[in-house]
Amino acid sequence: MPLIQVKLIEGVFDAAEKEAIIEKLTDAMVSVEGEAMRPVTWVTIEEVTSGEWGIAGKALHTGDVIGMRSAAQ
Repeated sequence: MPLIQVKLIEGVFDAAEKEAIIEKLTDAMVSVEGEAMRPVTWVTIEEVTSGEWGIAGKALHTGDVIGMRSAAQ
């Protein structure tokens, strides 16, 4: 039974986006292993506190990631 764990910085994704993440990751597992995996694929989302996640030696905050998302769209 696959368990897919996702960590996100808090406050970046809303409930609908998190549901879409769960759905799409489950679909990805099914595309590899077959439809029998759908009912046994677990996806968990854990939110990390703003400022407690870093990249390139610098702490990231919720506003930083929201800015990155906006720039990428």
